[in-house]
Amino acid sequence: MERINKTLQRLSGNENFQKRFEEQRQEVLQNPGVRAFLMEHQDEVTHDMINKGMIKLFEFTKQSIGCNKCPSLDGCVNMMKGYHPELVINRGSIDVVYKRCQRKVIADEKRKNEQLIKSLYVPRDILEASFEDFEGDSGRLDAVDKAATFLMNYEKGKKQKGLYFYGKFGVGKSYLLGAIANELAKKQISSMIVYVPELLREMKGSIADSTLNEKIEALKKEPILMMDDIGAEAVSSWTRDEVLGPILQFRMLESLPTFFTSNFDFAGLEHHLTYSQRGEEEKMKARRIMERIRSLSEPVLVDGPNRR
Repeated sequence: MERINKTLQRLSGNENFQKRFEEQRQEVLQNPGVRAFLMEHQDEVTHDMINKGMIKLFEFTKQSIGCNKCPSLDGCVNMMKGYHPELVINRGSIDVVYKRCQRKVIADEKRKNEQLIKSLYVPRDILEASFEDFEGDSGRLDAVDKAATFLMNYEKGKKQKGLYFYGKFGVGKSYLLGAIANELAKKQISSMIVYVPELLREMKGSIADSTLNEKIEALKKEPILMMDDIGAEAVSSWTRDEVLGPILQFRMLESLPTFFTSNFDFAGLEHHLTYSQRGEEEKMKARRIMERIRSLSEPVLVDGPNRR
């Protein structure tokens, strides 16, 4: 059997092989990502480094960068699913390292949050919601328009209000949250929907297993938080002041977009938050919560017939 180095020497002398190799070499060097890398490192990259690193450069060009060749995370075409290549200089040589793509980052973060916060689980029809299936009659056109405006204008780090969808039971408020979340996911933007009554019950149970602070921190820092059905819960001073209060205060100070759905308008929700299960009237504490909600969101009426 012929040794590999002899085979390569023999092929390198072949005119057709040399021509194909040079064409492929030029194709690699014309790749936008390769060109950008070589330009960025022009003061340290030599011709010898390029020649020796041609296999690495070729490996880089044949994979999806920034998910540009992948229809979804499950449909990732790269050697390592969910990871895309990045060119680096490593000990004087050109090398390729693999980092999580944005879709993988969002999926991992969602999985971590789902394991942490059980009230993330919402009905399947909400998780699969889309604007294409949303019936935009006159009572809901303003809500759809405001949602579309948010999606068009959203930029990470930019101060931007969320929306407070309020209206009667069954008019599609929660469905709107799902549709917004799915549009954000298409743009590789993380969001979290929590069902507030279940969330607050869960928070009470988290005192025993010492996960309360961890859960509150996750809710505080989620890039876009959606609080479904606020006002449907039985109010206690503790959940209002020690759970909702810190979460909303942090998000207000950090200008993190926050969405809400409720059967109450602002005045109705303030009245609901004023009276605890014990019948105590605490107007100032309820007012503080409402100041944060007003700062975080714009009220939008969602009207129409009950579609459930």
